[in-house]
Amino acid sequence: MALSGVRLVVFGKQGAGKGTQCVRLSDHYVVPHISTGDMLRAAVKNRSELGLKAKAIMERGELLGDDLIMEMVAERLAESDACERGFILDGFPRTAHQAEALAAFMAPGDLDLAVDIELPTAEVLRRLAGRRVCSECGANYSVSSPPKVNWTCDTCGGEVIQRKDDTEEAIKRRLEIYERQTAPLIDWYSKRGQFAEVDGVGSPEAVLRQIIRAVEERRKDLGTTR
Repeated sequence: MALSGVRLVVFGKQGAGKGTQCVRLSDHYVVPHISTGDMLRAAVKNRSELGLKAKAIMERGELLGDDLIMEMVAERLAESDACERGFILDGFPRTAHQAEALAAFMAPGDLDLAVDIELPTAEVLRRLAGRRVCSECGANYSVSSPPKVNWTCDTCGGEVIQRKDDTEEAIKRRLEIYERQTAPLIDWYSKRGQFAEVDGVGSPEAVLRQIIRAVEERRKDLGTTR
């Protein structure tokens, strides 16, 4: 028997491991992993109008406007898999305004929880400085854990590179944006009783266990399995 679904938002500083945990949570709860980053990369690759705008903005280490992002997310959440069982949202919302738009879209339903994977800034810089990604499918590698053959993606054969926004200057700029725009989500979700923080320093398995425990505690408090 499959686990009941979940409606979960996962956020944190860049490099905190959101993508890794969202994939694992998607498998655990049998719900779609909805990554705004993946959707944007697809738009960039396809050279759509949104993709061309997004490429220039992301290379500066900045964020897209709320309206464009919310339109893209709303279309995905309206699909049957997300409607029926729920979802893991990765990379959205990033601001309190986006959180308000998401809550309005979901009404009268709501999230189970918003989870912040907390990571010290020094660790963020260390992780991202060594990160490498596939230019085709977006798979993540690092200088300490490279692909098997000559910086060629193990999954699709694409070239594995350092992203232009993973330079130290761009990383620091993204962290400044995070602190200014995204960190207030903690207050927003805390006031709604929907917030949990987990420690991002540790093995992926240990972080996953923390998140699942937080979801279970939230459901126990609500007296529901959903």
